[in-house]
Formats: sequence, C-alpha cells, structure tokens
Amino acid sequence: MTYDLIIKNGTVVDGSGLPRFRADVAVQGGQIAAIGNTSNATKKTIDATGQIVCPGFIDPHTHYDAQITWDQLLSSSSEHGVTTVMMGNCGVGIAPCRPAVRQLLTEDLVTVEGIDNEVLTEGIRWDWETFPQFMDAAARRGSAINLAFLAPLAPLRTYVIGVEANERAATAEETNAIASLLRESMNAGAWGFSTTASRQHIGHGGKPLSARLASRDELSAYCGVLKDLKRGVIEMALTKQYSNLAEDEEAFLKFMLDASERPVTWLSLHNLAEKPNAIAQILDRVTPLIQRGARPQILTRPLLYDMNLRRPFMFTEMLAAKDVFDASFETQMAIYADPAFRTAFKEELKLGRKWAGLAQNIIIVAVENPALKPLEGKTIGEVAISRNQDPNDVFFDIAVEDQLQVKYVVPRANTDKAALAAALRDPRTIIGLSDAGAHLDMLCESGYTTYLLGHWVREQKALTLEHAIQRMTSEPADFFGIKDRGRLQVGAAADIVVFDEHTINSPLRPTPVKDLPAGGMRLYARAEGISQVAVNGKLLFEYGKHTGAVPGVVLRSA
Repeated sequence: MTYDLIIKNGTVVDGSGLPRFRADVAVQGGQIAAIGNTSNATKKTIDATGQIVCPGFIDPHTHYDAQITWDQLLSSSSEHGVTTVMMGNCGVGIAPCRPAVRQLLTEDLVTVEGIDNEVLTEGIRWDWETFPQFMDAAARRGSAINLAFLAPLAPLRTYVIGVEANERAATAEETNAIASLLRESMNAGAWGFSTTASRQHIGHGGKPLSARLASRDELSAYCGVLKDLKRGVIEMALTKQYSNLAEDEEAFLKFMLDASERPVTWLSLHNLAEKPNAIAQILDRVTPLIQRGARPQILTRPLLYDMNLRRPFMFTEMLAAKDVFDASFETQMAIYADPAFRTAFKEELKLGRKWAGLAQNIIIVAVENPALKPLEGKTIGEVAISRNQDPNDVFFDIAVEDQLQVKYVVPRANTDKAALAAALRDPRTIIGLSDAGAHLDMLCESGYTTYLLGHWVREQKALTLEHAIQRMTSEPADFFGIKDRGRLQVGAAADIVVFDEHTINSPLRPTPVKDLPAGGMRLYARAEGISQVAVNGKLLFEYGKHTGAVPGVVLRSA
C-alpha cells in the first residue's frame, strides 16, 4: 500500500493520557492507517524527529457562527492546532432566521459578541433560513477545520415568536413549534442546544437576549427533545459572579440535568485571588451533579479584556448603563459625564456586580489626547490617588477627556496562578472557553492550546504533556460524543498536530490587526512552535504557512 502521508520518527502523544512513545503515523484516505514503524511507500513524508505528534485540539466553546461565512480558515484557531470547533454557544446565533429579522439577530451579535454592525452587515452571507440549511451552507462553502454546531435558543425563539421574543415567554403553542425546530436541528446533526441565564447577555434594543426569557415550561420541552432522542449536550451561560455558583444557579443546573438526562456544561469558573479555594469548594459541592454529566468550562489564561467605552460589553449587567447600548457617540459622552449616572452606577456596584472593585486595577494602555499621554501604562487606581478622586469617576473622566478613544485593559479574573493550575488539572472541568469569533476587539483566547502547552506544561510544570493533550483532545470529544476524533488510533480521522515542545507557545497579549469585512479591527494571536497541522489527512499548515487546503467538514451528531 502507498500511503498518502507518513509522519516519521515523531514522539506520539495519542490523547488517551498514556505515556508518549516513538512511532511513525501513516495516513490514508483521511484516516489514520497505521501507527508504528513502517517502510511503506508514501506520497509525502514529514520527518518529525524530536517533535511531538498528537491529535488535533477540540475547542468546545466558540462563536464562529458569523465568521464562517467570510473566513474559511477560522483564524487564529486553526494555526494553534485546533482542528474542530463547537459553535452556537450561549444561546446566541444567526440560524434559523427569517429574512425580515436578519437585522435583529445581527444586533444581538453586536451587543452579546462585541462585533461591529458594519463588519456583520458586509461579512455575513445570508444563504440559509432554517438551521439545517445553515449547516448545509457551511458544508458548501468549505472550511479549513471541522465545524460542529449547537442549536442556539435565541434565534430558535425569535424564528417562532418574532420581535417579542426578547420581551416574553413563549405560549404553549409557540413552545411546541420551537421544540419542533430543535428536533429538526438535531436530526440534521446538531450536537445539542445552548441557552443563557446571564445578565450580561443583552440583545437588540438593549433588551435581554431572547434565550433569557424562556420559561421553565419551555426549557423542559426543549430538554425533552434531547431526552427523547437520547443524545445531545446542553451548554448554558449560568453564573452571575466569578468564583461562585449561587443556590438558584445550582438548582437551575439540576433542573436542566433532570429534564434532559443529558450532559450539561456551564459557564464558568474563573478564579479570584480573594477567593483562592472557591473553585475546589464549588466542584466538591456539586459532585453529585458532576457525576451525572455536569461540567464547568474554564480558561487556561488570566482573563484580560481590552475595553473602550464606545462598545462597553462589560457593562451589560449594569442597569444604570442600559442607555449607553446602541446609543450615539454624543449620547454616550453625555451619559458618562452625567453625575446622576455615576451615582446610580456606584450604588449598583454595592449589589455585588462583577464590575465591583475592578476600576482601580484597570490599566490605561493607549490614549489619543496628547494631554493624557503621561497616563499611558498607569492604573486607574494610581491616577485616582494623584487626582484625589474615586477610581470609578477617574475611569469615566479619562474616557470623556479622550473622546471615548482610550483603550483600557481590564484584569477580570484567573490571577491566582495556584488556583488556576489546580483547576486545569481537575478532571471535573472542561478546558476551552476561548470565545473565539466573539469580542474581537476585547480579547483573543484562540491560542489557549499553545499557551497551555508552553506556559503551564513547559514553564510551570503544572501538568504533564500527556495530561494536557488529553484535556484538549479526547476529553472534549468524549463529552460531546464525537466518536472518531480526539485520539491518534487506527481508523480515527487524521486530525494531527506536530509541534516542538520546547518552543510551543502563544503570546499573553494579542496583536491588533485590521482584516475584517468593512475594514474592521480585531485582536489576533500568532502560534509559536507548531510545525504542521493536518485536518482529515490533508496538510493545513506547514511552519505557520497555510497550504491553501480547506479540508474541514461539518460534523453531524447523527
């Protein structure tokens, strides 16, 4: 037999968690044909001497639903060795969608996912209406990596209820219609559905994202679809505060498990330095639910947001800030300068909002006003001391003084290294939460894979290489029920990453690039130390260069 590809002399880490071993990996017809020493003829040989050969990484939490319509490569996830992405998370998406409400779903993405309206208006190709048609359109367009879809609840509800979907619960008749759409989506190959209870998820018109308005009766019906089919996973944005799982949130999680009898993954468990043991305590408390298939998602990196006040996603849970969304520049300037707004904002912080206590640690990264240039690199807390003001007032003052052009970096969570390392090792969590495709000018976590292998494995020795790779390959594959990926074994799909364990990494801070439709800007993270990425047996990247291939497929659960 003449193989399509042989990767010779590499050190195989097969994704199972077992120790590494030296072997050749042979590929034929998009599958792994042999692992071991081989002298067969081959059309192409890669010498992987001194390098690691492992399965392609599976990202369980992305928002590429819009980006797939203009970017086949799904950058920058693909260059970091991600070969499969799960989309449609947090209940937000663009399918199904009637032509008359396309702008409503677009505006949902603007607020929830932080993507400019101009980018979406120019970039999205509306070549579908139903969710099965959305998946079929993705298959026709082609993709560099494999695409897996959750059916997001907000567009399902909007498709049936219309413009009132983010104002009220569904009637019994509407609930049955939405459940039928979900069943249709599952039969077309969706891997489950997603929803949200997060106050941060605000949609068009500054109203709650439609999925938040689903009643328990509705959710019971949608969970019943998965229960009846005996397959599928539920993803939900759940927690109101970092390092916390409130009693009502735990009860909601249990309700979803009971109603569906299917695995449920929730967002999220970020650690806070002032609560170093919180994640372990939460996991211990909900162990009975974890044993039934519940899993929280976690990041591998400190949670740092780039922020400006023209699109203040981080204020979405603040009632005092509701009027700044979808507002003109002039209106926003007036609101931020208004003492009454600031008083209401600070009063609301006393209720324990996620923003509480953050202002003083925010870093002033860049300003346009020359008079403010000396403040670059300083924290709001430092400036507040010099001005003898409240940090929240200084935060808004600088934004107004700089005509809302100031770029802030906001350290939100995951600053306790020991607690984060423990969570990364804990099998009760799911590693992923990249949000790739969303919050494009705020963060870029698509390099979480290379960062885990470079920082946490090589530099910090918090995990073994075998364990880290298992956590990003076979574990998410098993959770979602993706049978033929996540392991290097004969007969599995040939999604393969070859890398140098001594140099692999991703920068902690991404770089701004201007490559979106309509000239939009986003943050981008370059991969370091990856030699080759293969998807379905075809080479996608060689030493950081795209080969031009688009070998990905739409993965269907059925």
